[in-house]
Amino acid sequence: MSLKQKTIKNEVTLSGVGLHTGNKVTMTFKPAPINHGYAFVRVDLEGEPVIEALSDYVVNTQRGTNLDKRGVSINTSEHVLAACVALGIDNVLIEINAPEPPIMDGSSKHFVEALEKAGIEEQDAEVEEYIVKEVISYRDEETGSEIILMPSDEYQITTMVDFGTKVLGTQNATLNSLSDFKEDIADARTFSFLHELEMLLDNNLIKGGDLNNAIVYVDKEISNETMDKLKKAFNKETLTVNPNGILDNLTLRWANEAARHKLLDVIGDLALVGTRIKGKVIANKPGHLVNTVFAKKLRNKIKQEKRNKVPTYDLNQPPLMDIHQIMDVLPHRPPFLLIDRIIELSDKHVVGMKNVTMNEDFFVGHFPGAPVMPGVLQVEAMAQCGGVLVLSTVPDPENYLTYFMKMDNVKFKQKVLPGDTLIFKAELISPIRRGICHMQSYGYANGKLVVEAELMAQIARKPKE
Repeated sequence: MSLKQKTIKNEVTLSGVGLHTGNKVTMTFKPAPINHGYAFVRVDLEGEPVIEALSDYVVNTQRGTNLDKRGVSINTSEHVLAACVALGIDNVLIEINAPEPPIMDGSSKHFVEALEKAGIEEQDAEVEEYIVKEVISYRDEETGSEIILMPSDEYQITTMVDFGTKVLGTQNATLNSLSDFKEDIADARTFSFLHELEMLLDNNLIKGGDLNNAIVYVDKEISNETMDKLKKAFNKETLTVNPNGILDNLTLRWANEAARHKLLDVIGDLALVGTRIKGKVIANKPGHLVNTVFAKKLRNKIKQEKRNKVPTYDLNQPPLMDIHQIMDVLPHRPPFLLIDRIIELSDKHVVGMKNVTMNEDFFVGHFPGAPVMPGVLQVEAMAQCGGVLVLSTVPDPENYLTYFMKMDNVKFKQKVLPGDTLIFKAELISPIRRGICHMQSYGYANGKLVVEAELMAQIARKPKE
């Protein structure tokens, strides 16, 4: 049974302060259309720029995962994104009037509650899920941090943390199903060590911090000077260190709350892959840097696999359109008609075929003794498939001509030789409007991707004679 994409039913708004700026922040979750994914909108800036929650835009991982697109930034995105992933939401727009979401209590709890309050609904499109088929790993040799992703029946995460301090020691946490996130992980709060806190205070950061949204582990003796700074920063008259090494009287929600929060961070950071994951993550000493480097690696791998995924068709079956039917639709004629069959056709995609023979006119000069199909003609053949797609939207295709408008990101991967059977697949990037067809096209031969391009073509009525 195929999973359906999900968004939220209603808008929902939260307010709070940004952890590092201390400024009041208002953030609104809004429903989004299919295939939208997660995106932030900076409503406080001119033009309300959008930043998609993708690993492509990670710029630094100091004190959180920070995104930047054309100079517009979103900081500490991970707690919000973890809540979206955990609830199975695929598409949501997050409007925000500041560079960072409200820290709330330092966990994902309030975001989960808000999204549940908004309601979740299915959409009329299938979920794109990356099914892990082999072990994928990344190790940071400098820190010893490592992430391993392996096949599994559902998305699972195990984190193992070791900070080399007596106060925290070694901790583990495991999430066997996202359905357990709300109960077992969502409430885990962010944390910091005293030595980190001193540095942040000296640099006038963590203005929004108080003892209700960050656990502070005291890993060294506190000087009177530092204690005075902490009292001022947290607006407290007295501060003490608990016997368990935690600053003041904050009670841990779990003994391994730090490991659970690191697991929460892993989910939020891997949301930047841009697709659901079906596999088990084992993260040893995870942190935002290793998480986001791994997310980039995985995102690139998925892109590569998509590009190289060769569709299979039974060429012995009668075609949807043979050469005569194609000539009834397209204005092209031999030797410039470069497709022999149409195998599939819907309102969003087309699949065509060409048998490349030694008798092609272009082999006479390209190249004698070493015949290779010219790349421009491969692109032209893909465009002709697109022509069939767009002309299928008008009742009288014989009265139209098709014209190229532009081509982008054209890549030739393999040589096409006499005897090859070329399969072309073109999918709409956006709906056809005013006779303009904008599509992503791929060409395959011998089980390999040979050419790809983003193409735009337009149909126009033939001039009256």
